[in-house]
Amino acid sequence: MPDRISRAGSESGWFDGLPKAIGRAALAFMTVVAVAVSGCAAKIPMAPAQLAVNNDYAYLIGPGDNLNIVIWRNPELSSSVPVRPDGMITTPLVEDIKATNKTPTQLAREIEKALTKYIQDPIVTIIVTGFVGPYSEQIRIVGQASRPQTIPYRQNMSILDVMIAVGGLTDFAAGNRATILRTREGNAQYRVRLKDLLQKGDVSANVDMRPGDVLIIPESYF
Repeated sequence: MPDRISRAGSESGWFDGLPKAIGRAALAFMTVVAVAVSGCAAKIPMAPAQLAVNNDYAYLIGPGDNLNIVIWRNPELSSSVPVRPDGMITTPLVEDIKATNKTPTQLAREIEKALTKYIQDPIVTIIVTGFVGPYSEQIRIVGQASRPQTIPYRQNMSILDVMIAVGGLTDFAAGNRATILRTREGNAQYRVRLKDLLQKGDVSANVDMRPGDVLIIPESYF
């Protein structure tokens, strides 16, 4: 890479008209940057293409989800409620019960327990709509994506699914220097090849995502 930069600088005339000392300094700086970038990238391992299938994955309720709460034989107590930003919900006869980071089944059992004060043998079913999920499980995409954002995690989600959701890369993205920060592995960092995947159709560059992953897409230096 340093040799290519040197040739490119000379052939393109970048340094024409500059004092020789300044031209040499600029070229040296660019060379140092290129070597540093190459060295840093080499230390970060590639993301594993496929991870072990997690058959135990269960969706957890998060702020912003909407819950349809059905109380069998008690339609007047059934309701559709949003999960508030503080993670709590309020339903008829049950005020301020925490919903976040619980499965729908777990929350249903807790509501049943609270309702036993008023109803004999209550049976509760919870249906989640408007999936958002807890913050700890959301996928975050930052940097040179067309639409950087946070999206809900889906089981068996791949990095290609993520890139479709954010509209691909910008013209200034260094797609093959993108990295995944995997919070579930103590913020371990992995390299991914987004440019090869999206522009060359290299399916070997498609990797699995995990809840809480942060995809960082840097800007190209040149």
